[in-house]
Amino acid sequence: MGFLSGLGDLVKQYSSGEGGAGAEQLLGAAPQSAVAGGLAEIFRSGETAPFAQQASQLFAKSDGSQQANVLNALIAAAGPAVLAKLGSGSPLAALLGNAQGGVTPEQAASVNPEEVQALAEHAEKQDPSIIDKISQVYSEHPQMIQALGAAALAIAASHIAKNHQS
Repeated sequence: MGFLSGLGDLVKQYSSGEGGAGAEQLLGAAPQSAVAGGLAEIFRSGETAPFAQQASQLFAKSDGSQQANVLNALIAAAGPAVLAKLGSGSPLAALLGNAQGGVTPEQAASVNPEEVQALAEHAEKQDPSIIDKISQVYSEHPQMIQALGAAALAIAASHIAKNHQS
């Protein structure tokens, strides 16, 4: 079974409500840039939850290194005004105030996903390209797409199939 044929089958399975056991394998076989594009499509889709909610959901299921990469990207996109938006009592605001060289995996592991959602909402307003940056972070771990559910997986697979046909 070829890569594109497998993606087509996967899209059909998820569109009909059936799970695809080979989803992780198929997405793992896709080029990283294709996975990033599929994730960006999920984040921008009107058929899925808003970007900030999905970013928070993925953050909660990520390891410390992924969490640190996500936080550092969100902080860079949100800009310095983000500290004021979060409020001084926020653990994330305290962390950001002390993170000179960026958030470490150990620090990121202590951040609440709800705070990530608020940060992602602010970051998206400041810099809409944050969706592409977060997509790139998670494209290195295509199995994470499954954490977003069957509809998201179908959107990603469909996007990858459409954009990689010869």
